[in-house]
Order: sequence, then C-alpha cells, then structure tokens
Amino acid sequence: MKENKQHFFAEVMESSLGNFVAQTWDWKNIPEFGSLICVENNNQINLGVISQINTGTIDSSRYPFPYKKTEEELLSEQPQIFEFLRTTFRVQVIGYVDISKRPFLDGKNNSTNFERSELLASKDERVQTIFYQIPPRPCKIHSFVANVSKEIALNFFSKPDFMYLLFSFEKEISNLDELLLAILKQLADRSLLSETYVGEFYETLSLLVGNDYKRLKLFLKRANYLLKV
Repeated sequence: MKENKQHFFAEVMESSLGNFVAQTWDWKNIPEFGSLICVENNNQINLGVISQINTGTIDSSRYPFPYKKTEEELLSEQPQIFEFLRTTFRVQVIGYVDISKRPFLDGKNNSTNFERSELLASKDERVQTIFYQIPPRPCKIHSFVANVSKEIALNFFSKPDFMYLLFSFEKEISNLDELLLAILKQLADRSLLSETYVGEFYETLSLLVGNDYKRLKLFLKRANYLLKV
C-alpha cells in the first residue's frame, strides 16, 4: 500500500471546539488560505480549513519598519530582525475522524503517515467514518499540525456536507465567500473537482444562503470564472 507522508509544520497555540490558532515552526513557511489540515487529538483527528493568516513580530517593542533594502540585504546585514517574526493562522474546524481502533498519525521522525487503507478502505466504521460536525474534544495546546494527503482530501470533500458547519460559524469567519472560493481553488488545483460535485456544491450553497439571491448570483459568477481559468 502506497504511503503518503506529510511533515508537521505548526503547533496549536489557542484552541476551542470550533476553531484553533497555530504557529508555524518557520515563519517563512506560510500555508495557503483555504487548505485542509489535520491535528491528532487522542482518538480523533480534527480536520479544518485555514481561514486567516497573520505574519508579524513576537516582540511588540521590535515592530518591523521599512529599511529600503531587499530581503537578501537584510539577511546579510541584520539577520537578527528575522528572529522576532512569526506566522500564525486560524483554522475553522469542519469535521473529525474517529481513530479509536488504530493510530492514524505517527509522530516518529516528525512526520505523519497517511495510508489510504486507514481512512478509505478500512473495514472498521469507526476508523473510516468522517463526522461533519464539531468534534467532542478541542485540539490540545502544543498538538502538531499537518497538511492532509490528496487521498484524505478526496475522501473528506467527496460531498459538500462540511459547508453546514462553516455557515454555522459565519460570524467568526472574516469572509466566508472568499474562504469557499479558496476551497474550490484548492480542490481544482489538486484535480479533485467534477461536474457532479460542483453541482452539489452550488445546490448546498443555495440552501444555506436562503433568500440572498444577490450574494448567490455574485458567488456563482466568480466561482464559474475561477473554475474556467
């Protein structure tokens, strides 16, 4: 069975049931807006999409200001200024996987081991079932964060049920429509979109926005343009 390995790249700093904030181990390692990530949490894997990203200083007394120099010049002349930078991102939790029977992530050598058999071909329903709802436990502080494999993304996004949870937290997301467009782009870039899926996505969206036809029309116009590019 082919194994898909993805490295951990961040650590949970703040956490609640619906979302969490993580900090990358390298401030230059900036994840993509709308990408699907996962965190192991005891016997469950919390899954979420990145809804906000911030890069700034750790020390308020050392606020960045323009030097009129390139990054290469700054690294050569004042490398210490980069030691006070950090990148954090907020993740909106949109589901979880029960792994009560077998481990889904392996923390050895700072890597995660994703096997298709673990989530897609397992005979154990508690292992292969994805719950599109708030997990029973929030992510633990200092838990490691990893990108998911293409196989996991394919299984998770096989139906647009994750959208219900996103809309329930709409007030906590700075711009939900932009996040949905980013998710569609992520799926398109990974060749995970089909005409059937796009149709189901649009149908679910129309139900969730209700009578806001203007919002729906503008979103569909932008999404159709995005998917044709």
